[in-house]
Amino acid sequence: MEQVTRNVWTDTTIRGCNPSYVITSDGVVVVDTPQLPTRAVAMRQEAESRGPIRYVINTEHHVDHIFGNFYFKGAGTVVQHQGVYDRFMVVYPELDPFAYAAEAIPTDDPEGAAIFPDRDVYYANPNKGQIVFTGDLTLHVGDHTFELLHTPGHTPGQIAVHVPEERVVFTGDTVFKDCQTWLMTSDIEQWIAALDRIGGLDVDWVVPGHGPVTTRAYLATQRATLLEWKAAVAVAVARGWSREETMARVSFADRCPVDIGQGYMMEYIQTLNAGSLWDKLTAEPRG
Repeated sequence: MEQVTRNVWTDTTIRGCNPSYVITSDGVVVVDTPQLPTRAVAMRQEAESRGPIRYVINTEHHVDHIFGNFYFKGAGTVVQHQGVYDRFMVVYPELDPFAYAAEAIPTDDPEGAAIFPDRDVYYANPNKGQIVFTGDLTLHVGDHTFELLHTPGHTPGQIAVHVPEERVVFTGDTVFKDCQTWLMTSDIEQWIAALDRIGGLDVDWVVPGHGPVTTRAYLATQRATLLEWKAAVAVAVARGWSREETMARVSFADRCPVDIGQGYMMEYIQTLNAGSLWDKLTAEPRG
């Protein structure tokens, strides 16, 4: 794992999110868990070698941030925003999270097949939130403060984890650094407000949901990406393009690669982003 500050470690080299942990004077706090089974087990062992795990915090409900919770049972209290808890490993039309986790095993973690659970076994106890909150929440662990800030946009239950003593913030997928942004069923306006909130923090380091560790300066690039996507689809709608035409013709695939291990999903991301924005921009206004 990569050392970001004296007490902050993250892994930006594996398929899935950037799982991280913070060492305090009273144990370890984990922020997001690896999607790949063997990496989840290895991260737990490494974290526990530095002290007992006090909390496991999930920044969002997408599978690559939460599937590894299964391998952290008994290691700390799981903390989730209500929006994460309510959507935890729920099957949606656009994605079956368990199937998505399973399909990564042969290519990215073949050794993990031996410890990958059956669906029924997994859902019997996936290790969901034990502390569930709305709004913001502050945790004090030893000599460190963990400010869990509700930053919806990418997902409704999205949070950022600000650790002022380390001058670092973990953003989850509010930030995709130098890789394709997944819009999914996001709310662009909320997402931009979330970037503004994170931008107001006094930090030196931003640990994104995907891509290398960065600084606050990159928040402007993420904002521009969101606005460009929305503008491109808005132009398509203004030209009278159908949903299918928009998905076929609006693409930002040439901008940057997909994050590690997901290159085969480039077309899926482009069509999903374009289609979801088309749906929002053409929706009937609520009366």
